[in-house]
Amino acid sequence: MAISEAKKKELKGRRAAPLVTPSDLGAKASVNIAAGMNAILADVWALYFKTKNFHWHMSGPHFRDYHLLLDEQADQLYEMSDPIAERIRKVGGNTLRSIGHVARLQRIKDNDADYVDPLDMLAELREDNQSLAARLREVHDVVDEARDIATASLIENWIDETERRTWFLFEASRQDR
Repeated sequence: MAISEAKKKELKGRRAAPLVTPSDLGAKASVNIAAGMNAILADVWALYFKTKNFHWHMSGPHFRDYHLLLDEQADQLYEMSDPIAERIRKVGGNTLRSIGHVARLQRIKDNDADYVDPLDMLAELREDNQSLAARLREVHDVVDEARDIATASLIENWIDETERRTWFLFEASRQDR
């Protein structure tokens, strides 16, 4: 059975761009959503690593509580990463490929200090989570404009999770008790 010219053209196109996933959102929307979500993914990885860093280097009288809190929060951030990357691919984009790529896109600042006071750790992570929530809202605007309901739905859940992390970090670090 002979392959039609249209089929040959389609197969040739797939070989030329094997990772291009078809999407009804359109090329411009795909590029914009992928860019926004890749920046979110870079921030999630940066925040995950910072949270683990502080988890590993926690000390002081509230060690156990803070250590467990940060481990739980790091797990939650890690669990966000694969759905973010897969969503980028579903809308036709390419996602992060390396730690260097993360470093180029991340807006969450690293903290390489030898020692950080436990309450300063919690405050820094609280601020970083607040920033992440704000950036998630910005990308939500982009996906709303593109009518990408599936990504919007995921982002709404991640905003809620991020606000919960912020709340827990705030309450754990209050000094007015």
